[in-house]
Amino acid sequence: MTALALVCTASFGNGKTTEEPAADSRFTFVGRVEKTDGNVSFDWTGVYARIKFEGSSLSMTVSDTKKNYYNVWIDKTTDQPADKVVSTFGKDSLVVLVSPEDLKAIYGKKLPKTPHNVIITKRTEGEQGTTTVKSFTTDGAFLQAEPMKERMIEFIGDSYTCGYGTEGASARERFRPETENQNLAYEAIVCRYFNADYFVVAHSGMGIARNYNDNVKGWYMPERYMQTYDMVRESKWDFAKSDFKPAMTVILLGANDFSTGRQPKFDVWKDQYVTLIKEIKEAYGKDHPILCCSPKGAPDVFDYIKSMVEVCGYTNVHYMGYFQKVFAENEFGSDFHPNYEGHKKYAHSVIPYISTITGWPMRGDIK
Repeated sequence: MTALALVCTASFGNGKTTEEPAADSRFTFVGRVEKTDGNVSFDWTGVYARIKFEGSSLSMTVSDTKKNYYNVWIDKTTDQPADKVVSTFGKDSLVVLVSPEDLKAIYGKKLPKTPHNVIITKRTEGEQGTTTVKSFTTDGAFLQAEPMKERMIEFIGDSYTCGYGTEGASARERFRPETENQNLAYEAIVCRYFNADYFVVAHSGMGIARNYNDNVKGWYMPERYMQTYDMVRESKWDFAKSDFKPAMTVILLGANDFSTGRQPKFDVWKDQYVTLIKEIKEAYGKDHPILCCSPKGAPDVFDYIKSMVEVCGYTNVHYMGYFQKVFAENEFGSDFHPNYEGHKKYAHSVIPYISTITGWPMRGDIK
C-alpha cells in the first residue's frame, strides 16, 4: 500500500500539537546522518528512525533535493509489511506518518491508550536525493524511543545491498526507484535475525577499483566509504564521534569490477580492497572482524577475494565463497537483481559466518 500525505497544517483532533526538532535526543536515527541546527540530513540508503509518542497523529516536516521513498511501520516490527509508503520531495513539506484513520484501520474503533512506536526507513539510495528532516509533530507527547541496539553490524556494498529492484515484478522489468526497498535486502534480514542495528554504506554500480561499465572513474568504494553523504565527495564521516560501534563489517562487492566482460588487474584491485580494509581497521580497531563476500556466480571475483585476504597483512579478515545457482528464476526482481525471496537465500548463506565470527548463537526462522 502506497500513501503520500502532504498537508499545510499539523492540526489533528483538538488542534493542539507538540512539535520537536528532528535532532531531539528522544528520536533515534540509525545510519550516517548529519545533525545541524536541529535538523537531521542524510542520503545513504537504509537510514532509519524510531519515534515513540502518545497521541493519535504523527507527522514530519521534511525537505528533499529530489524524491525518496520511505517505509512506515506503526506498532510493528520491520519483518512485517509496512503500513504505508510515503515519499519526500520539495521544500518544507509536512508528511503524515500516522493519522487517526491509520490507527483505526489497525485497531478498529477502540484505540489503545498505550504509546505508539513508529519506524521509518529510507528505501532508496543516495542518487535519489538528500533528505532533511526538520521536525516531528504530534497531537500528544513524545517519549524516548528505543535507543541503538547492543548488537550492530556495518554493511558495505553495491546494488544488492541497496535493495535495487527488490519489488520488481520480474527479472526483465526495468528498474524504477519505487521498486527499490532496502528493507528487503539481505543485510536487513540478517540484522532482524540477530536483533541488531545496521549502518549501510552502499551505492548501485559501485566497485572496488572499477564501477559498472567504467562509469564514474576514480570514485570507488574506498573513497566513498569515508563520506558522510553518499553523493558528496567533500563530506567526511567522523567515526570517533559516532555512537555506532559495529561488532563486524560485511563487504559484498566485486560484481561491478567484473561487469561488461572486463576486469581490473589483480594488483590494482587488491591494493584498492586493502585500502578499504585499512580504513575500516583504523575506524574500529585492528582486531575488528571483516567478512569479504563474493557476489553470486562470480568465480573470478572469488579467486580475487581469496587471494587478497591471504596477502592483505591484516588479521581477523575472512572470506565467504560464491554460490553459482543460489537464486531460482522466480527469485529475481528488476534487472536480474534478487527479490525478497532471493535475498532471504543470501541471508541464509551469510548468517552462519556472522554467527561464528561474532559468537552470536543461531536460532529459528529467518524473516
